[in-house]
Amino acid sequence: MNLATFWFILIAILWSGYFVLEGFDFGVGILLPFLGRDDAERRTMINTIGPVWDGNEVWLLTAGGAMFAAFPSWYATLFSGFYLPLLLILAALIIRGVCFEFRSKVEDPRWRAAWDRALFAGSALPALLWGVAFANIVRGVPLNAAHVYTGNLLTLLNWYGLLGGLVTLSLFTLHGAIFLVLRTTGELSRRARLMAARAALAAVPLAAVFLAVTQYSHGRPATGVTAAVAAVALIGGAAAAIRGREGWAFTGTALALMLAVATLFGDLWPNVMPSSTSPLYSLTVANASSAHYTLVVMSWVALLFTPVVLGYQGWTYWVFRQRLAGPVVTPPAAGQETPEPVGGRS
Repeated sequence: MNLATFWFILIAILWSGYFVLEGFDFGVGILLPFLGRDDAERRTMINTIGPVWDGNEVWLLTAGGAMFAAFPSWYATLFSGFYLPLLLILAALIIRGVCFEFRSKVEDPRWRAAWDRALFAGSALPALLWGVAFANIVRGVPLNAAHVYTGNLLTLLNWYGLLGGLVTLSLFTLHGAIFLVLRTTGELSRRARLMAARAALAAVPLAAVFLAVTQYSHGRPATGVTAAVAAVALIGGAAAAIRGREGWAFTGTALALMLAVATLFGDLWPNVMPSSTSPLYSLTVANASSAHYTLVVMSWVALLFTPVVLGYQGWTYWVFRQRLAGPVVTPPAAGQETPEPVGGRS
């Protein structure tokens, strides 16, 4: 295995980690207006992801940085051709981060309701658009001989891309519902379990159709195995959620997301950006990678710092592992506001 192949695999792992970890973050935000019946429950839902959501986004930054450094041509073509969808994702992620900080600043129901709606939009839009983007990358997009994207936004909104978007939207919703079952208690946890069962009714058939179409059009024997195991893991996770085995349910959906990403990257190989105009214009692992010395330096940096990042994030999840029964609210004195501990345990 050469270093370009190594970094292609590592980037796939980074995207898998991002979808698993940020996936339940998105799911919680999507479910906020449907599960949170009052401000106390919505605060509890936000607090389940408060200590970890920004750390989960580090996986996106690392994946994007790795693509830029290891495959600059891939990065340039992707971010120029998919400029508008990626700009919308970036704007949504910024708004979402602002929601966590600003929601608690004013003790006004209308203020908080507005930020709750923004948090829903900032979670649902990326959940949809990431699926659209990755489906189009696997399907292939119009590139010319200079590897320049020659399509437009409507080119990306094809039936296969939209199907991919619905898959990620439904999977993240299911993943987030199971996470809430794990992290809450009482009535909120019970409703989250019911929501997980409903989300599974959409996520399982959509994912099955998407994987079947992907394997029929782009698959190979090895990815047929990963796609099949992903489907089994998803079905098993949904069944475990219905039976109240939330630990196994979360493991199942996490494994399904990881194997789905592995399937997409496996079907993509050895391309990184297939051209629907002509196979000769496709970007591949070989013609899109950086110089060997750059990849060597990157490999040493990754070897040294990856364990540190993983250790820190694992420690964070361990510290904030307790279930949340609801925020402890102390009645404010006259003229004072009640702070909302978004980043800590209640």
